[in-house]
Amino acid sequence: MNRPATTATLRSAKVRGAVRVAVSQGVRGLSLRTPAGRWTGLDTDIARAVAAAALEDAEAIDWVPVRATDRLRTLESGRADLTVCNLTWTMGREATGAVLFAGITCYDGEGFLVRAADGLTDPADLAGRRLAVHNGCTTVVNLESWYGPLGLEVEPVGFDDPADALAAYACGDCAAYVLDRTALAGARACLPRPQDHRILPVSISREPMAAAVHEADPHWFRLVRWVLQLLVAAEHEGPEAAARLAGPHGPSAGLDEKWADRVLSAVGTYADVYERNLGAASGLDVPRGVNELWTAGGLHYAVPLH
Repeated sequence: MNRPATTATLRSAKVRGAVRVAVSQGVRGLSLRTPAGRWTGLDTDIARAVAAAALEDAEAIDWVPVRATDRLRTLESGRADLTVCNLTWTMGREATGAVLFAGITCYDGEGFLVRAADGLTDPADLAGRRLAVHNGCTTVVNLESWYGPLGLEVEPVGFDDPADALAAYACGDCAAYVLDRTALAGARACLPRPQDHRILPVSISREPMAAAVHEADPHWFRLVRWVLQLLVAAEHEGPEAAARLAGPHGPSAGLDEKWADRVLSAVGTYADVYERNLGAASGLDVPRGVNELWTAGGLHYAVPLH
């Protein structure tokens, strides 16, 4: 069945000439604006993939940097068409908000950035200490869930701006910086002497970062979901095979039959996106781990495109 391209979100984006995308205020490896003004990172490449499919131009994006507290409010208020902002998919967020999560972009977990000289080896070593966190994230709940059963307490110190949270840690006001481990890798790289800091090898939570859209437009939800699935399937099956299978379904999603070719030409497969932004090529060298395909022991499973 061919559906006309009358989805409200897609129609508005075409009239505007851009997809409005909510991203972080600056997290290296995920969404960070370079001095030249270009947004880079895994989240931003996901956004480019959606723009390539929907508007035939991967750069047709109006970037909307937001605080963590505003990631979903910006989407719900209609100021963004898509949120890819190191945002964890939770039942609470989807059940109580006017949002739908279209798919997981990166599996992660809450971690701790600490000074190597402090000799800390486990989160329990931070009991009674001040920890820098982001307001609007799941971090405080995660800390309570991990430390509480051990009879331990920590003092979360919340910040709206990631740069302020990192600065509070860097100056010694906080003993650790607590955030998703992929984001901590980017934060560590921004410090004057990254080698003086380490990320503890313990994750205290499950943080499936996902792309979110407004619940009012199921056709736009479907489009974003299949762009994400295409990236994973293309790594598994090969770009040409994946595009050949996915392309003919474009008209049913309000797209043309070349949408998959454009997406893969613009950003590559999921492996390319990860390697460019978080892998060795990025300078962060975050191991893929659970972000490998299921065939390599990871959690990314390619949904069939036929």
